Amino acid sequence: MRKYLLVFSSLLSLTILITISSCQNDKQIEFNRYFSAGSAVYQNHCQNCHGAKGEGLKGLIPPLTDSAWLKTNKATLACSVKNGLKGNITISNKQYGGEMPATDLSPLEVAQVITYVTNSFGNKIETTTTEDVDAALLKCR
Repeated sequence: MRKYLLVFSSLLSLTILITISSCQNDKQIEFNRYFSAGSAVYQNHCQNCHGAKGEGLKGLIPPLTDSAWLKTNKATLACSVKNGLKGNITISNKQYGGEMPATDLSPLEVAQVITYVTNSFGNKIETTTTEDVDAALLKCR
C-alpha cells in the first residue's frame, strides 16, 4: 500500500507541475507565437546585416541592442522595416548612414520581427501586433 501511495503522490506532483508550467494567459501565448515566428523572419531577412546578436556592423549598420532607442522609436519601426530607411540615424551616440532596403514582408511578418527584435538582444519591450503595424503603416511618411 505504501508503494502505491508513493507512486500516486509522485504522479500527482508531476501532474500539478505540468499543469502549472503549461498555464499561460492569452497575452503570453500571443507573445510566444509572435516572438518565435519573428526569430525565423529575423534570421531570413535581417540577420545578415544586423548580426546574429543584433550587434550591427561597426559604423555601417546600426545595432539593435539599444532598448531606449527602440522604445522611443517603436512607432516608426514598422515603417522602417517595411519601407526601408535612408539617411542618417543616431543610436547610442553613434551615427549610421547606411541604407536599409524595403522589404516585401507582410504586416504579420513585420509585427513578428519587431516583437522578436524588441524582446531580444537585451531588450524587453512588449508584443507588437498586426493591428499595431497596420496603424503605424498608415502614418508612414
